[in-house]
Amino acid sequence: ALGGHDPYSSSKAAAELAVASWRQSFFPAGHPVRIASARAGNVLGGGDWALDRILPDAVRALAKGAAVPVRNPGATRPWQHVLEPVGGYLLLAAALAGRAPASAPRDTLLGAFNFGPPIESNRTVRDVVEEVLRHWPGSWEDKSDATQPHEAGLLNLTCDKAFHVLGWRPVWGFDETIRQTVAWYREVGSGADPAEVTRRQIEQFAGGGG
Repeated sequence: ALGGHDPYSSSKAAAELAVASWRQSFFPAGHPVRIASARAGNVLGGGDWALDRILPDAVRALAKGAAVPVRNPGATRPWQHVLEPVGGYLLLAAALAGRAPASAPRDTLLGAFNFGPPIESNRTVRDVVEEVLRHWPGSWEDKSDATQPHEAGLLNLTCDKAFHVLGWRPVWGFDETIRQTVAWYREVGSGADPAEVTRRQIEQFAGGGG
């Protein structure tokens, strides 16, 4: 069901409704232009330096020898490496263009797709930070603030359509996602070429290994 308690969640539902109305009005079934929408779970991966995101915040703190600030340690999210949904988006685009196998006619590919991890990768922010600290020793501190605006405690994605229609499957589990992400930041922080590290991780991902 579409919806959401907070404006961020509701904006996602609004985007889905806008895409669906555009498709139904101007690109109905049988039209050569095929439109689908795709969403991902919470992505992790090297190269993200945004503020107020758990991995970049952790990397900045650990690089300075400081404790990692954690605002909402009990929040549970569907964590996945960024290469997972990127692979899903490419597979969906290829299927829409008739260039990849799908278990349904192309017109049934229209609509919304979720690309997310298996349920065992739905872990708390605390779990993420503690797994990071296995690969980059340090500490963390609870910075919870009860006066902050509402943030959903549990987020989850239903990805059955991607599994059954596209045959899409995640490659890296939670532990490998964290390991690869921390490795990217540590290698680049030590002077490695970011593009080269990224290419190597893409090759490992495409090969199904670590």
